[in-house]
Amino acid sequence: MDWGLKNRMSKIIRPENGRAVMLAVDHGYFLGPTSRLEVPRTTIAPLAPYADSIMLTRGVLRSSVDPSICNSIVLRVSGGASIVGEDLSNEGIITSVEDALRLNASGIALSIFVGSKHERQTLLALSELVNEGQKHGMPVLAVTAVGKEIGQKDARYLALASRIAAEIGAHIVKTYYCEDFEKVVESCPVPIVVAGGKKIPEKDALELTYNSLKAGAAGVDMGRNIWQSDHPVPMIKAVREIVHKDATAKDAYELFKKLSSKK
Repeated sequence: MDWGLKNRMSKIIRPENGRAVMLAVDHGYFLGPTSRLEVPRTTIAPLAPYADSIMLTRGVLRSSVDPSICNSIVLRVSGGASIVGEDLSNEGIITSVEDALRLNASGIALSIFVGSKHERQTLLALSELVNEGQKHGMPVLAVTAVGKEIGQKDARYLALASRIAAEIGAHIVKTYYCEDFEKVVESCPVPIVVAGGKKIPEKDALELTYNSLKAGAAGVDMGRNIWQSDHPVPMIKAVREIVHKDATAKDAYELFKKLSSKK
């Protein structure tokens, strides 16, 4: 890797332990106003100090994030479909690498839809993004999308999608935790971060975090399981305790309860 690429990667995955706490707030690009993310600024501000990086769109970054923020930015650059549209997999690149550079992003992210009717266009978009990113020392994070019409959250599919993303040149892969997740990690030659997915109880989300790291993931990119919690700041602190301090899921949940009980 060139120096610039290495430097940007180090702002997403911490070099001292190879771990990452990413805060995902990019849901609005296809969901619109999402519960507890209706006003992005008020959601992001109290959580940002505890995230290594924030994943979001350029529109929310420009309108809702203080430029003095110390976090690194992973910019969502794919889109073009919505929850009310015909097919969520019909995505393309919506933000240029040049704009990502203007916004001082440390990485750029897009989704791939392996197994969908738009598989080819999303994989070619990933290839194009890797080519452009390489020119400028910009890491690319590939998100392996799942759904009823394509792959489910099982090791065989997720290993397939993650390996394809890495083969095309993604520097980081974001995917889902599943049974036999070790097989997904072993077959992917680049770091994997695990998506939080839909909101689940805090105890379960912390167990998901712990199990993901135990299986070899570099970290998590959580959104709804943090900011849809009734106690979002204690929740992200508990997640961070697992990722960066090797806490068990049980100890992290006890911390969450303790912090949540304080006024």
